[in-house]
Amino acid sequence: QVQLVESGGGLVQAGGSLRLSCAASGQTFKTVAMGWFRQAPGKEREFVAAISWSSGIIFYADSVKGRFTISRDNAKNTVYLQMISLKPEDTAVYYCVADSEISINYYDLESEYDYWGQGTQVTVSS
Repeated sequence: QVQLVESGGGLVQAGGSLRLSCAASGQTFKTVAMGWFRQAPGKEREFVAAISWSSGIIFYADSVKGRFTISRDNAKNTVYLQMISLKPEDTAVYYCVADSEISINYYDLESEYDYWGQGTQVTVSS
């Protein structure tokens, strides 16, 4: 099994920045794909970003392109989400995800990820 623990969430003003971290433990060889989803109050959970083991494949949701950057440090079994120019609509619980393979065609589907963290709250005030 894989355990994922997120950190770095908090309250920030619009236009500000935050960096989320997600540390994996356990069978980390299964974290070929890692990424982030988010769920805003009253809305469905949505894909944010995903990255392959080598960092050679990266996907972003259109809503965060140019503002969010996903990266990973395999030596630390950690994936990061650097968020800049934050907007109130970025307010959500952010979930770290992982899977033993990355799906080129379905990377934005929740069902493609076997492992999920508990989530970290990001609140952007206007």
